[in-house]
Amino acid sequence: MSARVYGNWRRPRSAGMWGFGTLPLGILMGGSALAAFVSQQRGLLVGAAVMAMVLIVVLPMRFLDRYGRNLWQRVAWRVAWHLGRARGQDLYHSGPLARIGHGTHSLPGLASGIEALEAFDGLHRPFALLWHRAVNHVSVVIEVASDGAALLDDHEVDLRVAAWGDWLAGLGYQAGLVGASVTVEAAPDPGARLRREVESHVVPDSPPFAREVMTEIVQSYPQGSASITTRIALTWSMLGRGTRRTRSIEELAVDIGHRLPDLTATLAGTGAGPGRPMTVAELAAAIRVAYEPGAHEWVEAGGADEAAVVWAECGPRCQEEHSGWLSHDGSWSITWEMGKEPRGMVLSSVLAPLLRPHPKLARKRVTILYRLHDPATAAQVVERDYRDAVFTKSNSRGLHAGQRLAADQAERAAQEEAQGAGLTRFALVATATVTDRCDLDEAAAIVEDLGLGARMALRRAWGSQAGMFAAGLPLGIVVPAHLRIPEHIRELA
Repeated sequence: MSARVYGNWRRPRSAGMWGFGTLPLGILMGGSALAAFVSQQRGLLVGAAVMAMVLIVVLPMRFLDRYGRNLWQRVAWRVAWHLGRARGQDLYHSGPLARIGHGTHSLPGLASGIEALEAFDGLHRPFALLWHRAVNHVSVVIEVASDGAALLDDHEVDLRVAAWGDWLAGLGYQAGLVGASVTVEAAPDPGARLRREVESHVVPDSPPFAREVMTEIVQSYPQGSASITTRIALTWSMLGRGTRRTRSIEELAVDIGHRLPDLTATLAGTGAGPGRPMTVAELAAAIRVAYEPGAHEWVEAGGADEAAVVWAECGPRCQEEHSGWLSHDGSWSITWEMGKEPRGMVLSSVLAPLLRPHPKLARKRVTILYRLHDPATAAQVVERDYRDAVFTKSNSRGLHAGQRLAADQAERAAQEEAQGAGLTRFALVATATVTDRCDLDEAAAIVEDLGLGARMALRRAWGSQAGMFAAGLPLGIVVPAHLRIPEHIRELA
């Protein structure tokens, strides 16, 4: 039996003609009508000038780079970057002598407005409820113990992949859920947790030989081993669906607390293992280590004293953003975003090269961001995509392979949605962190090669390293909610 393959993903694009999307096509047609009217009123020269201005605005939207971004978008990020640097937004200092943060080491940038609260779920387990005040979102983070696909036959792998797909599709029925993310972080294992576990079980009258063996294991085992953690963040809107009333944080804490037992229990069939909601102290410790990798061994050795890392102190002491990399607390990081999705049909192990630990990287974090559509919206989206693909193909000269493939993919997506499949938008953010500035170029080459091994093109997040670094953390940040231009306007370009 041949291995099962996966694919049929496509980027959502608005309908248009001559290579223009809906927005530039509307501007072009409206500008043409305005130029004709001006020509009649003020003469051909004035009308030609108006048409020239319209073309100056529209034509840059026609030319896309290999990542699907037009000229105006590339110019906009450069202007925004230089304006931000002129205002000093590339520098962040916290602590007692800083002018912000009330003397604490709070989180910077996109994460600066997040407040962490403690609540209890239906099984009376404490969990961290992250309140994104700026966008009226709340998030919870679930830690899982994934055992990977080692020693599993293809049939079992297929079952787990199908269960994960069903779990994601089920999120579309969660009222008010606006986003989800899966963060896989790999780093060298300092061995502090193993040492603490062994020392806690040593008894005074144990044989000397047994103590020597366990001591040798504690000293030698961490060498070359890796610590891999997997966390799932779920984000709800405080508005919910079909209502304009903003729910209180207390209401959401109770509502989400009732949902968590089922959400964590159903993860077991996906291969993620038993899920457990993270507490505020655990999450604060994880974020602290992401910004300061040197604190990893100290946090691991703390064990039950992890509560010493409070939420207000989990941010960096100093952070400096450069166009292509980020400096934070004695470490340097580069963050990439998925420029192009894996081409064609792929195996379920396509991301394995990118997720594996690498000995040259102090920390490597890969986050897959999901935005779920509820069943009603999913039906509308796939129907609209199919109509747009057919419209684009019918209004083009000749039959281009790309247009025919897009129409076939849209039709297949509509059929799968009608059979009960969920519709999900996804993106990927990858971050590599090193503890020596001289290792940055080597880290960049390593991760980009790993991206090629995963059959995807990784695009360095030029000019937005700090923001994308925060988006890759297990904080439940929904990036489009923080953009100034509404998403429905951006999709028309």
